[in-house]
Amino acid sequence: MALVLLPGLNNLIEDISDEKKLAPAVVEAALREALLKGYERYRRTLYLGISEDPFEEDYFSNFDVGLDLEEEGYRVLASKIIVEEVESEDHQIALAEVQQVADDAQIGDTVVLDVTPEKDDFGRMAAATTKQVLAQKLRDQQRRMIQEEFADLEDPVLTARVIRFERQSVIMAVSSGLGRPEVEAELPRRDQLPNDNYRANATFKVFLKEVSEVARRGPQLFVSRSNAGLVVYLFENEVPEIQEGSVRIVAVAREANPPSRSVGPRTKVAVDSVEREVDPVGACIGARGSRIQQVVNELRGEKIDVIRWSPDPGQYIANSLSPAKVEMVRLVDPEGQHAHVLVPSDQLSLAIGREGQNVRLAARLTGWKLDIKNAGEYDQASEDAVVAELIAQRQEEEALQAEAEARLEIEQAARAEEDARLRELYPLPEDEADYYEEEEVAEAEYEPAPEEAPQATEAEAR
Repeated sequence: MALVLLPGLNNLIEDISDEKKLAPAVVEAALREALLKGYERYRRTLYLGISEDPFEEDYFSNFDVGLDLEEEGYRVLASKIIVEEVESEDHQIALAEVQQVADDAQIGDTVVLDVTPEKDDFGRMAAATTKQVLAQKLRDQQRRMIQEEFADLEDPVLTARVIRFERQSVIMAVSSGLGRPEVEAELPRRDQLPNDNYRANATFKVFLKEVSEVARRGPQLFVSRSNAGLVVYLFENEVPEIQEGSVRIVAVAREANPPSRSVGPRTKVAVDSVEREVDPVGACIGARGSRIQQVVNELRGEKIDVIRWSPDPGQYIANSLSPAKVEMVRLVDPEGQHAHVLVPSDQLSLAIGREGQNVRLAARLTGWKLDIKNAGEYDQASEDAVVAELIAQRQEEEALQAEAEARLEIEQAARAEEDARLRELYPLPEDEADYYEEEEVAEAEYEPAPEEAPQATEAEAR
């Protein structure tokens, strides 16, 4: 068959490459695949209304499309196996037919034949399929490029612009850097902030949460406004001492979407200083609260408590309940990280917070289970009895867990021993192959070296 001409093929590839920001080789591969799908559609349409489609899913796996960029055209090629008797004309060719042009042809060899249909025979349905497949393949390549581009991004915080809304998600345009085209990212409902106003073209700082493969959509970017990493990034950019390393953020506990609307978003940040003369809390707050105010503004008024970290768990817990004043912290079960926090009666509601938000965040920040107690009504003896019972219960649960794990290890070891015994009695094919291979290696390693001929003595030489 003759070459099917595609006038302007080179310009088409260059234009698509520039528009989609894809390499020309990628565009060429997508075009070849699309033309092949078009050819497959053309073949199937020949049976429409006549009989059932005789082609299986992988029927056209031996077909390919060759692009000729010099003459600007393409050919459809089929790889066929040489056989004595042909059963499938699309996959086989008779030996006698091949020997008319190649005398040395043999059965089992493969030949590549040009099976390009005439351009007029291709049909509208095949052309439409080619166009659709090309568009889909280009989108897939763009998504793969996005995945590679954003997967190893050093800075996880991006500037995003609202472009549209889909159900409860906000679709935003983001870019990985200067000169790179914007791509779409999804901000799900659970990652939005209640105080944000997501109007069209509004810009926000977002945290790149993940780049994942979504069924039927390919690689997809998911961003978040509620992730604690966004708070860390904002402080790092506003506080020079954090950038220099003299102040470090130890832990962050954030509740960006409280369970009740009557409670606003709130975050607790624990900071520490590497240098004694530097006040970590003061450095993060700034003169007259200027630095922390920038963070609050970006988070649309979210409350932020900056507290000082301490290696002493009792002091750390007391600091974490700020702004409440703590009278005493009793570490009633250090191993189980359980503490009683004693506060004055007038500080009780402040320490607990509205709907328990303050103590909940303090517990997340410190990693301790915290019980807020009224200092004036605290009965240490009865509380210790309750705690002792809880400790005994915890230790019993831990012992049962350890016993179950030990029993599981014994069962697994016994099962592995039994499997090894059975494989020794009834070896599997791969075991036998490994055995013979090892035997051959051993024989090669221990093959005796050929004896050297004895050296002739001086007298024999004479």
